[in-house]
Amino acid sequence: MSAPVQRSPHPVVERTTRLPFSAEAVHGWLSRPGARDRLLPPWERVETPAGGAGPEPAAGTAGAARTVRRVRLGPARFHWVTEQRATAVGDARELVDEQVEGPFAHWVHTVRVVPEGPASCLVTDRVEYAPPYGSLGVAADLWVVRPRLQRLLAYRHAVLRDDLAAHVRFAGAAGAGATAGAGAGAGPLHVAVTGASGLIGRALAAFLEAGGHRVTRVVRRSPAVGEIRWDPAASGLDPAPFEGVDAVVHLAGENLAGGPWTSARKRRIRESRVHGTELLARTLAALGRPPRVLVCASAVGIYGSRGDEILDDESPPAPRGDFLADVVREWEAAAAPARAAGIRVAQPRFGVVLSPAGGALAKMLPVFRIGLGGPVGGRRQWLSWISIDDAIGAIHHALFTEELAGPFNAVSPTPVTNAEFARTLARVLGRPAVLPVPAALLTALFGEMARATLLASIRALPRRLERSGYRFRHPALEPALRHLLGRPAEP
Repeated sequence: MSAPVQRSPHPVVERTTRLPFSAEAVHGWLSRPGARDRLLPPWERVETPAGGAGPEPAAGTAGAARTVRRVRLGPARFHWVTEQRATAVGDARELVDEQVEGPFAHWVHTVRVVPEGPASCLVTDRVEYAPPYGSLGVAADLWVVRPRLQRLLAYRHAVLRDDLAAHVRFAGAAGAGATAGAGAGAGPLHVAVTGASGLIGRALAAFLEAGGHRVTRVVRRSPAVGEIRWDPAASGLDPAPFEGVDAVVHLAGENLAGGPWTSARKRRIRESRVHGTELLARTLAALGRPPRVLVCASAVGIYGSRGDEILDDESPPAPRGDFLADVVREWEAAAAPARAAGIRVAQPRFGVVLSPAGGALAKMLPVFRIGLGGPVGGRRQWLSWISIDDAIGAIHHALFTEELAGPFNAVSPTPVTNAEFARTLARVLGRPAVLPVPAALLTALFGEMARATLLASIRALPRRLERSGYRFRHPALEPALRHLLGRPAEP
């Protein structure tokens, strides 16, 4: 029997979930690099500076790993320093995070894993805390701090359950045929990821590392230990660090929504995708031990604005002359050297990736939160979207699924009109959505970029992805937004 949890003089928030996985598997997942970032809710304004996580031998308790984060609580900004230690209490195993420096007067977060047989366990998250801001924080605890922590723990348990299920599905794929359609492998993969500092890349790296895979980030800055430096505008890329890598995920590219599409920006958008992909594909094709698979991001923008037309993976691209469609067409073709060398190339055509940590949703939230949100443009244009969890899930699925070669739509099976999206987001936030944004205003401000992105109507469906066996975590918009924003439905 596990020892009982001691009573605390401080407020406590606790959540327990039974999981259909062994205690060893769950504890192993929680202990790996990436697990902390993976379990951090995307609505929280918390980030880990470069080099901020992991052991810090110069200070701290012996045997404890120290993590430094930056956190915002209202208008205030803090460094949040915690130390993590692993303990065993009876037949339970615990990970304990204790605040060393930060916004709370007291903070101890304990994750306890208790076995219930060979393939089941109980996971309990317990946060013992004293609110910040002294007596003001104590007064606000019931209305602000406690509900926020309850939302955090609910999110953690949902992600833990779903991530473990995704990893377990392919755990035996290495030549054992544990999953229909799974690709061959030899245990955990070594995956190189470009664009690893972007919205999808950050989440994917954390997901893969927590699942036991080795991730090598391909970066433009001076590389840290275990990273690979590249310059997409250069004519060469050192092939040596890629030798023996099992898979490459290519996500790098200039931000489409960074402002009006001037001639210079359009050139950067094209070159970052087309030239960068061609450089990477040629480098991988020339390796003595090339990767088995290259997952190369693409976009549903290849279809152009098509009104109410339903677009599946076989639908033809927009006619030439549509800038974004032309870029995506060339972007996909640029991976040809890798394909010719026998590397399986999978090209997920992403729609709008939803996360409050970045991208389109992050830009909308401030306006909707103050009650000034509303439909964009003509209201009836279709939005093909996908949650950040399903975006990384589709990539993970493509790494192991041999039949996913070539382009496939990586979007939710339930696209929505712009008006429906605005109504749903407002409902989740408990705000009105009555102030439309005129198309003429967007066109005046952003020109071609507005017409190709904000005002385009793309009604894409993920038929190849679903036929290959992928199961969406968030097929419908409202549950997806409630999960991503920590806004559970009223009981």
